[in-house]
Amino acid sequence: MALKAFATPRERVYHQAMDLQKAPGAPPAAAGWYPDPAGSGSHRYWDGSRWTDAVSSAIPPQTPQIGQDDSRGWAMGAHLSALFGLVTGLPFIGPLVVYLAKKDDPYVRSQAAEALNFNLSITLYGFVLGVVTFILLFVFIGILLIPLLFVLAVVWIVFVCVGAAAGSRGEDYRYPLTIRFLR
Repeated sequence: MALKAFATPRERVYHQAMDLQKAPGAPPAAAGWYPDPAGSGSHRYWDGSRWTDAVSSAIPPQTPQIGQDDSRGWAMGAHLSALFGLVTGLPFIGPLVVYLAKKDDPYVRSQAAEALNFNLSITLYGFVLGVVTFILLFVFIGILLIPLLFVLAVVWIVFVCVGAAAGSRGEDYRYPLTIRFLR
């Protein structure tokens, strides 16, 4: 790398840094504001392929992280997709589809697995409670269990909405009283 004659040592350092970024072994970085490679203490904008002339002494606001927003959207979708169970009767199908589609993203995978575990547990609880209610209807005690089926449905909807809200904020959410079929 041949150094050109520049007026100041700072310009020399800046152009050395630019030459390093153009080197074939330089790792690609997302566009954004980074500390100035010239060592000025300010921030310089990297457009994804080269340094620009835009310099800021203050740290500019972060650009939205598209990958993180995408992950949060998928995590929220994993939780909310269980509500399609109101139509299909199988609330675990939506989280299962998200789990299989996005299992390479650790955050989406963990939230989809959590939603899948919860909805499998709720399906199991509902089935057992329904069978017990049906059997006990003949003994008259089962009539007292019918309100529990409605309570279970309301609790399911509330927890799915809380999980979706947490997923949209990028937070990990763990459903209570869930059998962990997947980890």
